[in-house]
Amino acid sequence: MCGNNMSTPLPTIMPAAWKATAAVIFLHGLGDTGHGWAEAFAGIRSSHIKYICLHAPVRPVTLNMNMAMPSWFDIIGLSPDSQEDESGIKQAAENIKALIDQEVKNGIPSNRIILGGFSQRRGPVGGADRDISILQCHGDCDPLVPLMFGCLTVEKLKTLVNPANVTFKTYEGMMHSSCQQEMMDVKQFIDKLLPPID
Repeated sequence: MCGNNMSTPLPTIMPAAWKATAAVIFLHGLGDTGHGWAEAFAGIRSSHIKYICLHAPVRPVTLNMNMAMPSWFDIIGLSPDSQEDESGIKQAAENIKALIDQEVKNGIPSNRIILGGFSQRRGPVGGADRDISILQCHGDCDPLVPLMFGCLTVEKLKTLVNPANVTFKTYEGMMHSSCQQEMMDVKQFIDKLLPPID
């Protein structure tokens, strides 16, 4: 995947133990890589699922004084009214769509592919499947992305898809990170949506 003339490192892939009948594609947060998330998924993986932990290209990020770091798109600010890098968000979405299309060509049906991410900014969402299932998790002590933003995002999501399919979980004392309970909730969500196929 390439975007904005920046090469994107190859993803970290944990193949299924047998033939993959489902896939999880996961995007890390700003300044991170997919390696740590691959380790986190290794602890909760199911044998029929292929896990693809992407690595963002390194680019200057306005929010961090134009320092170059792994980022899916430029981030101008964190307030709800901050300008968005709309072209960068669209390019990142196109890259992810191309990856999903490739997995479909590899034999995994699109309804057996889950897209997830950590610390992803809400951006323009279009063409969302009304029946899509969404799990959104948030620490109640997150100093970087306040819980209020998570609450606003989940309310917006409920206007775009069937509200009954949107689950919002908060974790007491969790900051801008993940915890064991959250990873178990993620595993339960994945296993419910992507059961083994006989």
